[in-house]
Amino acid sequence: MVHRLTLTNGPVPQRVRDVVVALAVCAFTLGTMSFAASHQASGPQHLDALGVFLLAFGPLSLIVRRRFPAAVLLTTVGSALLYTMLDYPRGPLFLAMIIALFGAFAAGLRLVAYVVLAIGYTGFVWISPLVTSQATSGLGPGLGLAAWLLVLAGIGEMLRLRKAYRAAEAQRARVQSLGLAEAERRRAGDERLRIARELHDVLAHHISLMNVQASVGLELMDSSPEQAREALTAVKYASREALGELRSVLEILKGDSADRSGPDGAPRAPTAGLDHLDDLIARTSAGGLTVRVERAGTPRPLTAPVDLAAYRIVQEALTNTLRHAGASEAVVRVDYGPTGLDVAIRDNGHAPAGERRRAPVDVLTSGGNGLHGMRQRAAALGGHCVAGPVPGRGFHVQAHLPYGDRPTGHDDERPSTPEPAATGGGTTKPIEGDG
Repeated sequence: MVHRLTLTNGPVPQRVRDVVVALAVCAFTLGTMSFAASHQASGPQHLDALGVFLLAFGPLSLIVRRRFPAAVLLTTVGSALLYTMLDYPRGPLFLAMIIALFGAFAAGLRLVAYVVLAIGYTGFVWISPLVTSQATSGLGPGLGLAAWLLVLAGIGEMLRLRKAYRAAEAQRARVQSLGLAEAERRRAGDERLRIARELHDVLAHHISLMNVQASVGLELMDSSPEQAREALTAVKYASREALGELRSVLEILKGDSADRSGPDGAPRAPTAGLDHLDDLIARTSAGGLTVRVERAGTPRPLTAPVDLAAYRIVQEALTNTLRHAGASEAVVRVDYGPTGLDVAIRDNGHAPAGERRRAPVDVLTSGGNGLHGMRQRAAALGGHCVAGPVPGRGFHVQAHLPYGDRPTGHDDERPSTPEPAATGGGTTKPIEGDG
């Protein structure tokens, strides 16, 4: 049976690699210098223990070159220069100095590297021959060595720039990762708010209708059983509609909705829209509020967010009218304008006591969750929504929702007169206070 020896799956630690490199350079230096010394004529100084120590000391200091790059560079150059000035046999002892030089450049110690290069060049080329038996180098060899040192300096600069580039890329990746994480948290927060708005609008509208109809049924149960039956039937249908819309919202959360309008097939919005406006008006009218619908402009296809926002704004406004206004009539106006959809809802109910004599104001910033939801829906689409009491009597809500991607095949001409359509509640009379 053959057993395969496998190394650890993770990367080799940096310290281990530094030790391996230092030992390899030390072995290479000692081996080549011993071979060179054995093939040189006898000089004033043979390779002894001190010479071996100086040859090994510089390469072994490479173990800590990442922590102390300047000290290691000085150590390698100093030990090699001392070895040369003691007139030991010559040979290729510069490998450790080159590695230490590159380490200093990579650490950003450019000034130290250039100073040590100048000192080393002067010591090896001009001072060492003065204290040893080595002949002084001529101008040509001196210039040649200077050229090689400049090449090494250029390589060191390239290593420094490469390290700086990698550090910048890593920093950019970290910043991008943090930005993506923050964007993801923001998207999750926006999604929670959107779901909360949907649940609020669905529950508030239908529960308000059920409350009104249940109250009517209780009052008429003894005196008018047939009307009480109609009221309870309306409660039944309102509860069924509420369950249907809740199911639509929950299907979006689970990803099971049949409305998969996104490019990846994921649901993008509930199916509620202005196509269901007449059903909404009918349910509201069943609660005792006469609602008139006015349509202006040329109807056009709407994007799902605009369609849903318009429907929810009308739904919330009518819900507030039923719950708080004490109104008998309301007008819903849907206007397909040149740049966006304008939706307005006005009732003839009473304004809050402190607001009855004021001019129309925007109360969206001081209202409940529903009023805040209207503003947020419009703002999310780049539009706006205002609401407040009107002079005399009544309350109004007005929203402008930009189309976004403008559909083709429709002009922007608007008819001069609206197209009224009364729904539910019998004969419509003018709203009090409507100028």
